[in-house]
Amino acid sequence: MNGLKIILTAALVAGSALAITGGTTQALAQVGGQGFSGLARIEVAQTSAKDSRSGAGLTLGLSQGVPYRLFTLDGPPRVVMDFQEVDWGGLEAETLITDDGIKAAQFGTYVPGWSRLVLELARPMQIETAAMNVDPVTADARLTVALRDTTAEEFAAHTGAPNDARWDLPAPTPMLTRDARDSLAPLLVVIDPGHGGIDPGAEAFIQGRLVQEKDLMLQFAIELGEMLVRSGQFNVQLTRDDDYFVSLERRIALAHQAKADLFLSLHADSLSEGLAHGTTVYVLSKDASDAASATLVERHERGDLLAGTDLSQADDRVTDVLLDLARLETHPRSEALAGAMVSGLKAQGGAMNRRPLREAGFSVLKSADIPSVLVEIGFLSSPRDLANLMDAAWRENTARGILNGLLSWRIADESSRSLVRQ
Repeated sequence: MNGLKIILTAALVAGSALAITGGTTQALAQVGGQGFSGLARIEVAQTSAKDSRSGAGLTLGLSQGVPYRLFTLDGPPRVVMDFQEVDWGGLEAETLITDDGIKAAQFGTYVPGWSRLVLELARPMQIETAAMNVDPVTADARLTVALRDTTAEEFAAHTGAPNDARWDLPAPTPMLTRDARDSLAPLLVVIDPGHGGIDPGAEAFIQGRLVQEKDLMLQFAIELGEMLVRSGQFNVQLTRDDDYFVSLERRIALAHQAKADLFLSLHADSLSEGLAHGTTVYVLSKDASDAASATLVERHERGDLLAGTDLSQADDRVTDVLLDLARLETHPRSEALAGAMVSGLKAQGGAMNRRPLREAGFSVLKSADIPSVLVEIGFLSSPRDLANLMDAAWRENTARGILNGLLSWRIADESSRSLVRQ
């Protein structure tokens, strides 16, 4: 194939998952078992790599056929394989490393709906053949790739990701401080699916099946993240991309480390008494702000408190003052963000709580310099809300309302930022 880039569209793969219902953002999430719905699983027993006289070969066993593409990159020479989409759970990098041809392997989630495998080559090798065979009975698939030795010059001449509007991923943006970012550049939104691991959150039964808040919120976070990325206005990371525990403090620290522009926490609570239903958006209450500063100072590493500011040598009083100053700008932006999201959700006709905009002292809202909101998507104790959360069309409509709210907020925030600072 003379080193040509390969794109295989869904129409060419029997049994492909044509509907992308999930994925994760680069998270904020770079490990297997991402919690996709309808994704292909890696079949470890059917996966191998080996050297050949003319290069190297790779076989990937998959539980079903999926669209994929292959291309090469230089410096160092690599083969890149993108899939829609693969759960890499159980696969070890050593399975894909050979004695002579393939020296390293990395795999995981790249952007929402996309999984990526990167093979670092010991020397320049071009893609000679690639084929995915799908069993018409079991739907199991096997992708076989043959690599052939080539010269450095020929390899370099055919490297680079292919350009195809159906497949192109968002271009990576440099990690800059928030103040240094172009006003037109995508904003980085950290989405925080509530609970996880040993903390299941609220629970409910529907049609005899137990559903847990942690699973529903991860699914919704993935779907929302994919929609935000596709808008071209946002990049997305998740505080967790699988079923594992992340402490409340760690969730805020992750947002600071990523230099997030926005923090969005997702929940679906349950009430044992009284009736509550509909979506509610929370911001940090002003009464909780002073306590929040004290808690942050006490429990966080100083480097995680304010992006771009080293507080490691500052005493508690100085730190409190700096946090309060940061919050003077951030809190009005958080309130505006929450209001815009409520408006966006209402415009989509979503099931809103009778008091959709509220304040509370939630720990995950206590970041001093990142506009933060917590969204109770619904209540698992409400049969109507539970049915909505299980409905893919309803989730898509709700995610669209959140996206519209974020877009509206961004326009207003850019125009008012200079006035707020004054």
